[in-house]
Amino acid sequence: MDLKPALQIREFSYPEDYPAARTLWENAGPGIQLRRSDTPEEIEKKLARDPDLFLVAELEGQLVGTVLGGFDGRRGLIYHLAVEASVREHGIGAVLMEEVERRLKAKGCIRNYLLVTTENEQAMRFYEKRGWSRMDSVFIYGKDL
Repeated sequence: MDLKPALQIREFSYPEDYPAARTLWENAGPGIQLRRSDTPEEIEKKLARDPDLFLVAELEGQLVGTVLGGFDGRRGLIYHLAVEASVREHGIGAVLMEEVERRLKAKGCIRNYLLVTTENEQAMRFYEKRGWSRMDSVFIYGKDL
């Protein structure tokens, strides 16, 4: 079944979309780790910076996918690509990624990054199929401020 004709990609609307997006992230599986940056207050800050890079996918009025893109003026970063389990493997994630990448490129972004948890092999295959390369030469560091 081809869901793409019924699929609508649009920008995230706060606060209306937040409950459905949060539920999607909570149920997405091992790939999304919710943190302090996913609270309503932090999502508002994200939207103040680049609302055009926070996209949702809808089917029949239901939010079934999300992707957050960030751009600091030099590099892009992808967060929280998630698709509702019941509609996975129908190209929704690919459509979301294509659109956020298109928007990043239009802003002048020439290099994009994303993080994948080590146990999320399905995501690794998904990204590699779309031209992403694994970077074994870096360590990821983090610090809460």
